[in-house]
Amino acid sequence: MKKAVLALADGAWYEGVSFGAEGEAGGEVVFNTSMSGYQEILTDPSYKGQMVTMTYPLIGNYGVNAEDVESGRPWAEGLIVKEASLYPSNWRSQGSLDSYLKSYNIVGIQGIDTRALTRHLRDYGAQQGIISTTDTDPESLVKKAAARPSMAGQDLAKVVSCAEPYEAKQTSWDIEKGYGESQNPCLHVVAYDFGIKRNILRILSTLACRVTVVPATATWREVMELRPDGVLLSNGPGDPEPVTYAVENIKALLDKVPIFGICLGHQLLGLALGGRTYKLKFGHHGGNQPVMDLSTRKVEITAQNHGFAVDMDTVPGAVELTHVNLNDNTVEGMRHKELPVFSVQYHPEASPGPHDSAYLFQRFIAMMEIEKLKVKN
Repeated sequence: MKKAVLALADGAWYEGVSFGAEGEAGGEVVFNTSMSGYQEILTDPSYKGQMVTMTYPLIGNYGVNAEDVESGRPWAEGLIVKEASLYPSNWRSQGSLDSYLKSYNIVGIQGIDTRALTRHLRDYGAQQGIISTTDTDPESLVKKAAARPSMAGQDLAKVVSCAEPYEAKQTSWDIEKGYGESQNPCLHVVAYDFGIKRNILRILSTLACRVTVVPATATWREVMELRPDGVLLSNGPGDPEPVTYAVENIKALLDKVPIFGICLGHQLLGLALGGRTYKLKFGHHGGNQPVMDLSTRKVEITAQNHGFAVDMDTVPGAVELTHVNLNDNTVEGMRHKELPVFSVQYHPEASPGPHDSAYLFQRFIAMMEIEKLKVKN
């Protein structure tokens, strides 16, 4: 097996062996605490610009298939694991993780101490790194990693967004029938694609919504011309602050239509409401983040993937905090007291992850129905 080296910008480096594609790849190195769901993680556009370290030691044991994807291709820049299974075993498996990475030219490294790497990232923060099978000189790779630009200041939503609007009709997966198609939709949702995951669209379609997906750069006038009952602000990668075009469009939509923001969409909404965002030390990535709903005092275990957060102390006006992260007390949700507008930092659509937060989609549906009834009366 070919030698591979992972080097971080702060000088740390780890020697392992290659899997997936050979070559060299760079990105911000983060860790994900999910025990499964590696294919959904790789294909989540929110990971554009990042290389993912899986904390669970054995990855790839159930293979890959054409159904467990959250976009048209993997977006993660690289994958870091303790051990990659060469012999997957699952009735749905259509191939190995190794071959999947090779087919998309994604570089991976295995055989390193991922616990030590995770502890290092917790202590010193997520940072730029390089995986290489062609240059295995640690000193050279550290210099390359240190020269890479930070995630802060990068607008990656434009990179991963769709080019043209489209209708999303696929409904949630069924063990006997697979994916279905929406029938007789009652509400029309326009979803901004800042890097949207397919399961967000599937859930909305399953809940009798007609879903139109628009590019990240779509103007508020273009959105309103579609006559939506509600607007969804999707997840996505990178820093929210450079995505100024989206912030301005959200500002214009605030008093016109119900809005539900998820992850990057939540951060962009926070900026549109007049607040600020900041970069977290190592971010939240995984399927076991405890979040408290302050209205019910219930705790839900959530799937998360973000490196930035809203500073609630800077959000002015009639906006209140609704959810907090119990690990570090960061903002996980907010709502406008006077307008039908709310958002969460985490991923209620899961994929992968627990489904504790699925009620939020029902909340969005109820909000749209109430506003539609007001207009009718």
